[in-house]
Amino acid sequence: MNVSRLPDSPGTVTGLHTRRSSYHPNYSSIAKNRVAMARSTAGMSPKTFAEALSRLVGRDIKPGHVTSWETTTTPPGDVLLAVGALAPTASSRIGVRSHKLIAAHVGTTGAERLRSELGMEETTGYLGKTPCWTASLEDAGDECTLIVWPWGTAIIHLVEDLDISDVTTLAIWRYQSYEENLKWASTQLSSLTGEPVQAAYVLSLYWVYSVPWIGPTLETGLRLICAPRILVDRDLTDSAAAQVNGQRIEQELLTTGYQRPDMKSFGTPGVSSAWASWSGVVYHPHDPLRALPEGDLVAFEIGLQAVWALTAHINEQVENGADPEVCDRYGYGFLRAARSVLLTPRPQETGQHQQMRDAIVNTSGLPGQLSLAMEALKEAGR
Repeated sequence: MNVSRLPDSPGTVTGLHTRRSSYHPNYSSIAKNRVAMARSTAGMSPKTFAEALSRLVGRDIKPGHVTSWETTTTPPGDVLLAVGALAPTASSRIGVRSHKLIAAHVGTTGAERLRSELGMEETTGYLGKTPCWTASLEDAGDECTLIVWPWGTAIIHLVEDLDISDVTTLAIWRYQSYEENLKWASTQLSSLTGEPVQAAYVLSLYWVYSVPWIGPTLETGLRLICAPRILVDRDLTDSAAAQVNGQRIEQELLTTGYQRPDMKSFGTPGVSSAWASWSGVVYHPHDPLRALPEGDLVAFEIGLQAVWALTAHINEQVENGADPEVCDRYGYGFLRAARSVLLTPRPQETGQHQQMRDAIVNTSGLPGQLSLAMEALKEAGR
């Protein structure tokens, strides 16, 4: 994983590098202590701990192995990684995987051109059985995927792994990078389609895998990550002053608490802390074995944003005084089906999936926007 460390003051993102030292700690002893401390923190017996490790590493681990790794034998690398997942150590910094979804309308002709020119693969899973096309884009973030839908919506999924000192640094980076992301996406899509394309918006989902907070402060910190606008004073043109001001507000809010009425929690006690708002989504797993898979969360958000972008395009046409134009297969009937896919729990879904669905859909404003678009299409006979 290529992790970028955001500087404590606004600036260019730089990579993490190791430093040479004449001191060489006893890593074998540290590794053994890590296993012992993790099992103690998790409150598990050697037998229960071995069973949990077996599920994570994919091979049979005996209680005797655990006892040995705590006392006499250096534990293998995959076991140490699994131990870290079972009982994460406290961190002085915030580890975040940023998922940016950059949406644009390229039209049906542009969608077909992208599919043909890039040799995109057809896939399903983001929005029920509705097909879309995907392809990787090079030289952007740690991972970058272009997802194109037949009705003309394009979503660029940009993944960036970050290591930050505080939420203010993330907030300033977020708002500075949004403008850059929109310009870059517009240029890329315009070049690929041969037509002018203007990226419409960026939606952020943050998977937070390490934090320096505990208890109520943890929930406050995650809420700040979910909606960090309060930490960014756009009237301050001096970047250093903006950083200092944001950090002051951040510390005050971490102490006194921060709760917005438009935020909705979908975490599960002992398993995860999670929040959704109009500004974005944040998820922090406490128990990786029981928490929502990161891929499930991202896939659902991509499907939702595909429909959000489509309905926004329809409503924009209506606001401009025109009858909405859509593909024959993606009119009123399609939106009715998409509403069911996004809003209705699946028979074999877990309670966590249902809570996620409810929180993300309702804070996104999609239900109201979807109803307006469906009404407009019905009136236009589409």
